[in-house]
Amino acid sequence: MNTFPLKPCSFFAVAQILSHGFYVVSLIFTEQIRSGSYICDSYRAVMERWRGRVALVAGASVGIGAAIAVELVRLGMKVVGCARDVGKIQKLAAECQSAGHPGVLVPFKCDLSKEEEILSMFAAIKEQHKGVDVCINNAGLAHPEALLNGKTSGWKNMMDVNILGLSICTREAYQSMKERNVDDGHIININSMSGHRVLPNATTHFYTATKFAVTALTEGLRQELRAEKTHIRATSISPGLVETEFGPRLFKDDPDKAAGLYSEYKPLEAKDVASSVVYVLSAPPHVQIGDIQMRGTEQVS
Repeated sequence: MNTFPLKPCSFFAVAQILSHGFYVVSLIFTEQIRSGSYICDSYRAVMERWRGRVALVAGASVGIGAAIAVELVRLGMKVVGCARDVGKIQKLAAECQSAGHPGVLVPFKCDLSKEEEILSMFAAIKEQHKGVDVCINNAGLAHPEALLNGKTSGWKNMMDVNILGLSICTREAYQSMKERNVDDGHIININSMSGHRVLPNATTHFYTATKFAVTALTEGLRQELRAEKTHIRATSISPGLVETEFGPRLFKDDPDKAAGLYSEYKPLEAKDVASSVVYVLSAPPHVQIGDIQMRGTEQVS
């Protein structure tokens, strides 16, 4: 039996010549897993252009945002991670430093439902780090408020964070890039599969509407950036069910439903979404990835 190795990215193909003359090709994962990282060497190479540059990750204290922040620090970026609970980000920053990652995580306390706090944060980033090169709008929340009997306060909170907070961060990030003549920046909206279909679940209908808005906002942003003749890119990443604190928070008043949320099938993990962010950022400057839709393999809807 003869074999030959090829090594694109973190995989290599092994073709085995069997006695009956057929080739069997196996893909073998060979990347050394360092502190949980699954980012391949090829991505590390193309990500060099982002090394030392500034990324804002909104909602960086837990889940997807925390995974994104740590991965970008691992790849050498200066990451401003913001959330209301800044203590968790401070802990992540210490872990990144202890691990010897080449980048740095800068914690910043910010309530993304309040414009004045967002503007204050961008002013601080300008003063301390010159500005933002990458903006990752990850903050988002859901309340189980149905359309027929939901509380207006819950609807408003979802709109304030999922739509207005995202839009304010996007506007301020673009202005930061423009005033510094940054022509290769990137704005990434962590969307949801709920921004592309409506499930028969009354508790998530209003949340779904906010995510449909994110889909429209991302495409509108892309069109406006083209009209400005800039090469700043806009991307929406739409995961299905991800095993994070999101579900238990949504169903905090229904422990049984919260407990069973991730037991029906294998959901995505936060690091899967983080990997998709790195993939998007690593695309050549002439390539714009508009939308990534991703689900766990066993997820139906």
